[in-house]
Amino acid sequence: MTNTLARPSTAGPGHGDAFTAHMVSATWTPELGWHGREVGPLTPLTLHPAMLGLHYAQVVFEGLKAHRGVDGSVSVFRPDRNALRFQASARRLAMPELPVDDFLAAVDELVALDHGALSDDPSHSLYLRPLMFATEPNLMLRPSAEYRFLLMAFVAGGFFGDDALAPVSVLISREHSRAVAGGTGDVKCAANYGPSFVAQRAAAEAGCQQVVWLDAAERRWVEEMGGMNLFFVRQGPAGTELVTPGLTGTLLPGVTRDSLLTLAARTGYAVSEERISVQQWRRECAEGRITEVFACGTAAVVTPVGTVRDRDGDWTVGDGTPGPVTRLLRGLLLDTQRGAAPDPGGWRRVVVAPTR
Repeated sequence: MTNTLARPSTAGPGHGDAFTAHMVSATWTPELGWHGREVGPLTPLTLHPAMLGLHYAQVVFEGLKAHRGVDGSVSVFRPDRNALRFQASARRLAMPELPVDDFLAAVDELVALDHGALSDDPSHSLYLRPLMFATEPNLMLRPSAEYRFLLMAFVAGGFFGDDALAPVSVLISREHSRAVAGGTGDVKCAANYGPSFVAQRAAAEAGCQQVVWLDAAERRWVEEMGGMNLFFVRQGPAGTELVTPGLTGTLLPGVTRDSLLTLAARTGYAVSEERISVQQWRRECAEGRITEVFACGTAAVVTPVGTVRDRDGDWTVGDGTPGPVTRLLRGLLLDTQRGAAPDPGGWRRVVVAPTR
C-alpha cells in the first residue's frame, strides 16, 4: 500500500493513488482533547464496524498541495486557509475543531518526511489529504465522543489527464442538486460527494467530463462544476471582467477561487461576484460577451470549459479552446505556487529550504 519510490520519474502519476510512505495521526477524547499526534507508516486502519462515522457521516476532509519550487524548496500553498476551513467543516458537523497550529504542524511533519517522492516536474505536486472522522463504536443517533485525525499524501499529476489545458465538456444537471440553503454545501464533508456521483455518471453517459450544478430552489442559477468553482470571462464596457458566483452558503469557499480573485485583480482585471443563469450564460456566449469559462480547485488548478450540453440546447464557449485569460491566470497561479512569481503575502509556507 505504501509508495517506496524515493524520487519518481517524470512519468505522469495520475491522481489519487500514488501514495507516499507516511501518515500523521491524532486522537480526540472529551477528557484529553486532541492528543497523541504521531507520524508513522501509511498502513490500513482497524476499525469497529459500529464506528459512528461510518453510519452517520461525521467525516470531514481537506485538500491542499505542496510544490517543489524553482529554487528546489518545497512549500505548501496557503495551508492556513485550509486549516480554518477544516475547523468550519468540523463545527458544522458537531465535531471538535483541530487547532490551526496542530493542523500546520502535521502538514510540516508529513511534507518534511515525504517530499522526496516529489519529482522536479513542475506539473507534479504533493496532494495532502487531512481527514477527521468519528470513531466511537456506538449506534445511538448523536455526535460521537471520540474522533481521529489523519493526514496522508499522494503524488499528483493532471486531474483531467496529461494535457492540463485541454477544455472539458460539461452537462447542466437539471435533475439533481448538490446543495440546498441551510445545508452543508459550504463545507467539505464526505456526505456532499457520494450523492454527486449519479449526476457525474449521467454527464459521462452524455459524453461530458463534468457536471454543472444549479441552485436547488429555482434550478436556474449556476453554482459549481463538479467539486470546483466556476469563473466567467466577460467583455464589458470597461474591458475584460472576471465574474464568479457569490458565496451563498451553498458553494464551497475555494482557496483556489480566493487566490484567483486576488491575482486577477492585481493583474488589472475587474473582478466581481454575480449570479449567472444558464440562460444568460448561453445568450452571452452567443453574443460574444462571455468569451471564456474555466473551473478551478486544488486538484484541477485551472481547467477551461469548451462546450456545454443542456436539455434546452448545447453551445460552445468562445471558439472552444483555452482563452488568453485562462492561460494567463493558470500560469500566474502555478508560478506563485512554485515561487517563480512574487508571493502576495504568506501564501507559500516553506517546509524544505531552497537547494539553489
